[in-house]
Amino acid sequence: MHISALSVLSSLSFFSIARASVTVYGQIPYAASSASTSAGAAYTGAAAYDPTVLTPPALPNPLPNLQPGVQIGSSTSNTGGNYTLSIPQIGAFYGFSIEVSVVTQVLGLNSSFIMPTFLNLMANIKERAGAVHVRVGGNTQEYATVVPSLSDGKAMEKDKESVNNPTLTPTLYLTPEIFYMLGNISSLVNVNWYLGIPFNDTSNFRLQIAEISEAVLGPHLLGLQVGNEPDLYVSHGHRPDGYSQANYVAEFGQLITALNGDNAVPIRNNLIGPSVSGTWSPESVFDAGLVIDYGSNIGALSVEHYPTDNCYPEYKVGTYHDPQQEFPTYLTHTAGQTLVQPYLNSTNYAQSVGKPFLMFETNTASCGGFPGVSDSFGSALWALDYGLQMAYTNFSGAMLHVGGQNVYYNPFTPPPTNQSSYHQWTIGPVYYAVLVTAEALGPTGTAQVTDLNMNQNEFTPGYGIYENGKLAKLALFNYMDDLQTGSAAYTAVISIDGQAMGLPNGVPPQVKVKRLASSSVSNHANITWAGQTLGGVFESDGRLMGDLQVDMVTCDQNANTCQIKVPAPGFALVFFNDDVYNEVNTAAPLTFATTAWTKTINTATIAPGVLATSNGRGKTDEMGSTSREQNGAVIGTKLYISTGGMALAAMLLGALVIGRAL
Repeated sequence: MHISALSVLSSLSFFSIARASVTVYGQIPYAASSASTSAGAAYTGAAAYDPTVLTPPALPNPLPNLQPGVQIGSSTSNTGGNYTLSIPQIGAFYGFSIEVSVVTQVLGLNSSFIMPTFLNLMANIKERAGAVHVRVGGNTQEYATVVPSLSDGKAMEKDKESVNNPTLTPTLYLTPEIFYMLGNISSLVNVNWYLGIPFNDTSNFRLQIAEISEAVLGPHLLGLQVGNEPDLYVSHGHRPDGYSQANYVAEFGQLITALNGDNAVPIRNNLIGPSVSGTWSPESVFDAGLVIDYGSNIGALSVEHYPTDNCYPEYKVGTYHDPQQEFPTYLTHTAGQTLVQPYLNSTNYAQSVGKPFLMFETNTASCGGFPGVSDSFGSALWALDYGLQMAYTNFSGAMLHVGGQNVYYNPFTPPPTNQSSYHQWTIGPVYYAVLVTAEALGPTGTAQVTDLNMNQNEFTPGYGIYENGKLAKLALFNYMDDLQTGSAAYTAVISIDGQAMGLPNGVPPQVKVKRLASSSVSNHANITWAGQTLGGVFESDGRLMGDLQVDMVTCDQNANTCQIKVPAPGFALVFFNDDVYNEVNTAAPLTFATTAWTKTINTATIAPGVLATSNGRGKTDEMGSTSREQNGAVIGTKLYISTGGMALAAMLLGALVIGRAL
């Protein structure tokens, strides 16, 4: 539904005035690689808006079977092909990892001023999955310090005179406003949070993040990370040479001792580690005694991993990787299988000790991703396949990382501060992967995933998804790029063993199909999910635009087949009954208006009495719109959570709202 300012205001009593100020630090122009195939002069602006377009890979020769058969069982007790099923998964499996240093650019300025586009983006996931999981952390969490307030009134400040490796990360000063802002967001769109305890000084742990987050967020706090990539501490200059897995485990124990002595931290079984990046294997940390010694304090086991890196262009470390040569490696089912393979033993171990296993931070490539790869439609297919592959191999969640303006892989990027009054957000292709994964796994918490090894071909993979023990959906991919001629589109011929959904034959009379599509794997924009899009550069307010397009495919019950076409490139999600479709497709999605004013330039005001009866509605009605796209009004909403963290409030000053214009 669309939330009106008055329906929120009617039940609230706290009021506050937002400070409309934010600074974007360290926006480094990031030139496109010389391997770019984009026309014209080399791009020198912010990476998040780089127009570099790469050449799609050639079609495989010979082409795979373009009418592959898929034989699958109707229930988990009859999978039809002896497929292995995953553990039950939640729709919030895929979430976001947001660097602490950019929270005031992405989430909001403070507890009183939350970015409505961010709320809309989270609401999209919540409507499908029931909740959203967000980790606020990264390199910047290690040197963060909580202070009561800042002299300039900001919720967070960066000490640019005190920077740390690996990426000249600034020391951060956080105020309690940051945590109240997280609580506000949770109240609105059911976001649940992972945070991190600073781990740079183990002789004097700073536990305020744990103290405040547990008090403010309550059940919306999922866990607290202990150390971010400790296997890289030596190379980053954070620990002396010789620092080992045993040293990390010992420091983990020192933190637990500190927590046990802090009565302001009542929850002590939600710690997350070891969050290693691949220099150490997780097993080597387990062997050092992490779980045996401290299992009762551990809420989840975690790793962080990227397929490769693009650190050389900016930091001159590592090896240069040509984006054009890297591009084809993302456009195959083998990519995701290769990424999970080193962790299969760890996911089995996690199950044996009763712990979730999380991919705590990942994306297309570390150090910001690749131009033309990380911001292409191909990355959406890659991330979607990778996510389902992690679900299939018994990870319990994964977080796609979000950085600032100087990265290519962002799921979403707010406009630069000095353009925020007239530009909207830019939604990256990988956001669609999170959206579709939420829809594929659904809100029941019973989804079990199987890799169908479909067509025995790396360009045309597929997954079966069961809910409550019954076949619910199929997820079908096509990595090949040939939409213009259609010669590489394929039609999967689905047959179902056993009686499905109580029908006399395997297949139902018809199925619903939604498709993720674009004209090329190289496209940055023009991406649609079931006909709807989040737009191109500077075009999104977080709400899907366009008419929903869901195909009704008639099945042949006599032949026990459903024929599902998958474009080249593209993805199709097949729903086998209306119940599983309706649980992730609501007729009245939750949205937040994004027209606001926080300054008096280029804005219009409206009296509260007029606002109350705008759109032909009375004060008690909850419908209506105050968005510019709907009726030309420029008004807004403003939200606040009290210091208790749970009481939501709003106020109108002339007309203030949750706002976009900064």
